[in-house]
Amino acid sequence: MRIGVPKETKTLEGRVALVPAAAGDLVKRGHEVWIEKDAGVKSGFKDEQYTQLGVKIAADAAELYEKGQLIVKVKEPIAGDLKHLRKDHLLFCYLHLAAEPALTKQLLDIGLTGIAFETVELPNGDLPLLAPMSVIAGKIAVQVGTHLLHQPEGGKGKLLGGLPSTERGKVVVFGAGQAGSASAALAAAGGSNVVVFEMRQDRMDQMMRLGNNVTTLYPYADVVAREVASADLVVGAVLVTGARAPHVLTREMLKGMQDGSVVVDISIDQGGCFETSRPTTWKEPTYVEEGVTHFCVTNMPGAVPQTSSQAICAAILPWVNKLASGDAWRQNQALVRGINVEGGKLVHPALLDMKL
Repeated sequence: MRIGVPKETKTLEGRVALVPAAAGDLVKRGHEVWIEKDAGVKSGFKDEQYTQLGVKIAADAAELYEKGQLIVKVKEPIAGDLKHLRKDHLLFCYLHLAAEPALTKQLLDIGLTGIAFETVELPNGDLPLLAPMSVIAGKIAVQVGTHLLHQPEGGKGKLLGGLPSTERGKVVVFGAGQAGSASAALAAAGGSNVVVFEMRQDRMDQMMRLGNNVTTLYPYADVVAREVASADLVVGAVLVTGARAPHVLTREMLKGMQDGSVVVDISIDQGGCFETSRPTTWKEPTYVEEGVTHFCVTNMPGAVPQTSSQAICAAILPWVNKLASGDAWRQNQALVRGINVEGGKLVHPALLDMKL
């Protein structure tokens, strides 16, 4: 099969879907792999590293999409990509369509088959292609939140970890999946007092084992409001597979926070889990609502593309191999569950009630 890897076009997105070694493995399996010129540069991979392994270089996006049958990218297609996509393309990338009705309609009009990384689901409910980027986003959320609390950034001037003679900072995390767990672990390791809201007992147990400075609570509304009011940093990491994220933090709760506090919404790809969230980019990452700094960048792992590209590629390569080996992939239930759109129709159950 001819596999095409385009250059990412989202604002300040540096990732590439296939690193040279992975693309070379696909060539050894007999596939024809094309990558758009300089697609890997921001991740630290030069075109020569690809060509040395038998990968072909497309001069521009038009040639790349013309050559490719299976299109493997990282982020959802935007204007520059959509004009090149065809009905016969098999698209494999993050889509997050629940929060993107306009994009959904465009993909339906094209009629292609779109499999979303974030909805490839194992029988036990695990999301293997979402996990690595969730972990990275979780870590970035705390790193960025720590920085935004600095007074020159408009923050309250709080050092999260504290030190003798000062109080520790407080971090509240919604959700103890891959992203929330990573946020809680980093915040706890840095010395913050951490409160994790979670509904699953097994995940609560896991979070409690992070240390004596971690508390886990069920998200009763009045308890949430109380804990958020005294938080310095709030991280939202709530996920309903394929669907819009529910709002777990209301504007009224936000009003209870001190000015200069920070909220980071990792769930923004799926519409955001805070009532006051709206998508931002790495170019203009923050805004202020009710005196609280909001960070809602939709491609958080794109800021560390070398790490992110290596991680996502290792996760997706076995699935790319399956997709590139003919229609046999349709016998793989995890991939079938990952189909979001096909032949002009919505397929994933979480999307069937979308208003387009």
